[in-house]
Amino acid sequence: MSSLLAATPTPEAPPHTGGLLLLIDGTAGLLTVAALGIVLLLVLIIKVRLQPFVALLAVSIAVGLSAGLSVTELFGTVQRSTSVSMIESGMGGILGHVAIIIGLGTMLGAILEVSGGAEALSARLLNLFGEKRAPLAMGLTGLIFGIPVFFDVGIFVLAPIVYAAAKRSGKSILLYAMPLLAGLSMTHAFLPPHPGPVAAAGLFKVDLGWVILMGVVVGIPAVLAAWAYAAWIGKRLFVPVPQDMVEAADEAKAAVAAERAARRAAVGGPTDGAGTATGKSTGPAQSTGTGTGAGSGSVAVAEGPSEAPAEQPPSLSTVFLIIGTPLLLILAATFSSIALDPSTFRSVIEFFGHPFVALTIALLMAYYLLGIRRGWSRKSLETVSTASLKPVGNILLVVGAGGVFGAVLKGSGIADALADTFNDVGLPVVVLAWLISVVLRVAQGSATVAIVTTAGIVVPLVEGQDLSQAHLALIIMAISAGSIFASHVNDGGFWIVAKYFGISERDTLKSWTVLETVLSVAGFAVAALLSIFI
Repeated sequence: MSSLLAATPTPEAPPHTGGLLLLIDGTAGLLTVAALGIVLLLVLIIKVRLQPFVALLAVSIAVGLSAGLSVTELFGTVQRSTSVSMIESGMGGILGHVAIIIGLGTMLGAILEVSGGAEALSARLLNLFGEKRAPLAMGLTGLIFGIPVFFDVGIFVLAPIVYAAAKRSGKSILLYAMPLLAGLSMTHAFLPPHPGPVAAAGLFKVDLGWVILMGVVVGIPAVLAAWAYAAWIGKRLFVPVPQDMVEAADEAKAAVAAERAARRAAVGGPTDGAGTATGKSTGPAQSTGTGTGAGSGSVAVAEGPSEAPAEQPPSLSTVFLIIGTPLLLILAATFSSIALDPSTFRSVIEFFGHPFVALTIALLMAYYLLGIRRGWSRKSLETVSTASLKPVGNILLVVGAGGVFGAVLKGSGIADALADTFNDVGLPVVVLAWLISVVLRVAQGSATVAIVTTAGIVVPLVEGQDLSQAHLALIIMAISAGSIFASHVNDGGFWIVAKYFGISERDTLKSWTVLETVLSVAGFAVAALLSIFI
């Protein structure tokens, strides 16, 4: 008898019938709810100017109620019960994976930035390639330094180098700025630890190793195409170096300089009027910038036998070591699961190659190699790390709200309705993913919103298809490529580029907007082509 009862199939939960489905039932009603939800999201962000996190959360709730979800399904209950809140599970499910990676990556990028790693990298590349190939050097600087830092931070740090190169050559600033921007934009769109690809990897449940590998494979041809356009437009559109540009003093750099100056004064004794320590240093050599007094804003080194030399920028090999270590560890862990049988050795590789561990190792390396070994105190490291996390909160909330949106689409049945409809269209998923991302990007401007919203729509399309991790990573690349298409006036990046490099709105559309479009289309083309064979 018990066996018969065990064999009896569990009745399926009845479909949702409330909300808007009372007027339009079935698939048509679910698709209507989805369409109205996306329109509402765009209106709230574009017209109402509502913060994207609030807009995504509000639309998720509206879509859920319109699709017939109950309040209990959306929010759970006040008392403890077996019911699971969709909002909590959607938010926690994605942030549990993404928040740690973004936090560690952000702190790593801040240490590289404040320590002068960007300047060291660009200076070495400029010397290596020479004046004629300076645009290529700027492009490589953006490509390499863009891996650990956010797009806008990369612009703020590297813009003075672009000014100097353009002023020295007398050529259009576009010739140097556009290759740099292409490199920064490529890494921001395609490579972890940037929020977009990390969030998409979490939603698709794809190992970051595959995302890194496909990001490189797809991103390199894309950035080469963008560099070709940058060279073309830089020779045909002259934009002078903005005369009123002033290199902004970075808060973290100022904090480090002030703290180290105070420590030098305490060790070396009183300072003269120019701020020079006159006593002799009795502790370990502390390196600072050289100062000559009047308005230099820097501190001279202590005099005497233990006089410390002016602080030198970090070596190129050190910068490469810190940036490359987590990438290699993550890739090694990914491929060890394919190439090696289960063993202790494989477990060790997978442990050190887990993104949480790999990025922690890289951050500790940066703390020592770029900080402690070069005279930073623990207080300085804490100051820089803490300051770097201030802008991360908004990103994490938007990503989390995107996870809520995806959970509501799935739990309400809208995702299945969308999957059936898109499958009937006959287009490959990789093409649909890019097109949806492009529409959302052009409509509302935010790349992160475009990625997390598109991923929520596309994930159900691939469920049950038994696609490989590599193929799923290519779909993520298509979404990421779509998220940078045609940056224009509703994108904050458009205005950062225009104002920071002194480019008119019209010329920014001709240069930056087209550059982003070339990067997007080229990246999608490579991803779509590879998806045929993988």
